[in-house]
Amino acid sequence: MRPPLLHSRKLNRGTLAFVVIVLVMESGVAQSIAEEKPMAEQNGKKPWMFSEANLPAGFPQPGPIDEVVVKDYPAYRLAKVASSGKENGMFMQLFRHIERNEIAMTAPVEMSWHAENGRLEKTPETMAFLYASPTIGRAGGDPKDPQVVVDDMQPITVVSIALRGGYDTSTFDRGYKQLQAWLAGHPEWVATGEPRTMAYNSPFVPGFAKVSEVQITIRRAEAGK
Repeated sequence: MRPPLLHSRKLNRGTLAFVVIVLVMESGVAQSIAEEKPMAEQNGKKPWMFSEANLPAGFPQPGPIDEVVVKDYPAYRLAKVASSGKENGMFMQLFRHIERNEIAMTAPVEMSWHAENGRLEKTPETMAFLYASPTIGRAGGDPKDPQVVVDDMQPITVVSIALRGGYDTSTFDRGYKQLQAWLAGHPEWVATGEPRTMAYNSPFVPGFAKVSEVQITIRRAEAGK
């Protein structure tokens, strides 16, 4: 069976890149490249990764891998859907939204999670596709699918860690625990929300090559006094 993305009538740049990745992996090139850890990643710079779609305007680059950093994000627009119990169902609702509105797909895909006792729940609470610019489209509900809501997000500061591995809770929990430890050792920062994950790769990229980030929104401790 062909992946759902290939049934689209129009292939935007991000979707076309997914198809190219499949062809590269089938040739065996992807695995041989991924086995070599590049110098840029060793030096703590932008990690080697499959760049399948552009970042939204003003977004920081992903990485560095396995290093906790503080990042600032600008205002941005997203289309999100609440959990239906199945991640693939949320993904396809969002994909149909951007397809019928002719909105180019960007990376990452954002997911919000509820955490309890130091672990994330098995399914994200929401999934969101990010618009390339907050000037694209308009905020509000999707007339064709009321479960999809377009929302404008304000600038935020997060503590973040980039990871390699499959997009599952075992990978995300690993990052979340490191963020919790970092916050415990940095009382000058206070968490202000639940964790989120940023997934930069499509299902076509094998788990060992996938890049994601686990993040928690934060503020300076004195800012709330």
